[in-house]
Amino acid sequence: MKIPDIPINEVDRLNSLKEYSILDTLPEKEYDDITFLASQICQTPISLVSLIDEKRQWFKSHHGLNSDSTSREVAFCAHAINDMDNILVVPDSRKDKRFFDNPLVTDHPNVVFYVGIPLVNPEGFPLGTLCVIDNKPNELNEQQIKALKALSNQLLKLFELRKNSIVLHKSNFELQTQNKGLNDFVKVAAHDIKSPMGNIIQIVDLIMSNYTDPMHPKAKEFLGYIRTSTNKLWNMVDGILQYSRDTRSITNNREEINLKAIINDIFPLVDSQQKVDFRLNISDELSLFSNKTALHQIFVNLITNSIKYNDKHQAVIEIEAYTENNFVKIILKDNGPGISPKDAERIFNLFEITANKDKEGFYGTGIGLATVKSLIESLDGYIKVVSDFSGGACFEFTLKLD
Repeated sequence: MKIPDIPINEVDRLNSLKEYSILDTLPEKEYDDITFLASQICQTPISLVSLIDEKRQWFKSHHGLNSDSTSREVAFCAHAINDMDNILVVPDSRKDKRFFDNPLVTDHPNVVFYVGIPLVNPEGFPLGTLCVIDNKPNELNEQQIKALKALSNQLLKLFELRKNSIVLHKSNFELQTQNKGLNDFVKVAAHDIKSPMGNIIQIVDLIMSNYTDPMHPKAKEFLGYIRTSTNKLWNMVDGILQYSRDTRSITNNREEINLKAIINDIFPLVDSQQKVDFRLNISDELSLFSNKTALHQIFVNLITNSIKYNDKHQAVIEIEAYTENNFVKIILKDNGPGISPKDAERIFNLFEITANKDKEGFYGTGIGLATVKSLIESLDGYIKVVSDFSGGACFEFTLKLD
């Protein structure tokens, strides 16, 4: 018996094989289907997907054979990978000096006929073989060989899909870890920034309440600037905190929510003096299975924006909702200054702002609508704005029903 040679690139070949994380995995139907087809096409009782590691040949799929592996020293497939450009064909192993006294020939499973196609990955490393085996002399015709090659190509595609899936999973895990670290940093940094800002606001309020008489009018004006700017910065930091939340944790916990009820609960929070004309066209029975915190944040942001940037004597906000396939479609309109069509896409980008100023003469932070878009998309929906400078702003978005 001839012991198979070790390939000259063995170290790299083994490292390449390990990248697939396939050794000692459970059976999979996709591989078993291929060995079944190979056996049927070639009319042989045994067909194997064999992978060669340091000391053994291990079978990812074994049709017609109960064993999961054999020693590498007796493996026909270990010979096959040494000539990866050709198919190893052994018509009768009993007459072949390499195999005649091989225990796989003289004992179970009595390998007499063998054909092995090397499975060579895109990097050029032979990982193992697709082989067919018979316990009597045999031969394959041209069409059978061609079919085996086609099946071996499908095996290599399965290997690559597995490898790419592993790489993608690893990348996603690393990205999630990095995002979590970044989110944690943002939260800590934002908290550390908000604390001194709160102190500044309190000190300014204290000075303006108790120490402005006598005080130069310009000093009072400057104190007002300090308070206004600090408030704006506070709101921006608060927006960053909301945006940096892990949307998965927000949207995982879902419950049945009556849409009209949750919107009605929001009105007193955003319009405590009841100056806004709210008009709802929503069925009392319209409910969806969603996350209450996420929905609350979506509607608070949109309704607050419509009020804050409204330039009319009385703000009018109309909200319509109806079901469409497996979604709820919601249309929120206001009678404000509207949004330029050229800004329709970019207003949902983080830190993007329009030319519109709020009622106090300040521009927005560019965080609120980015947060809304992120939350809606995490709920499998989409949002767009349909607006111009004549008819107010109109936001259309969807939320999944369940």
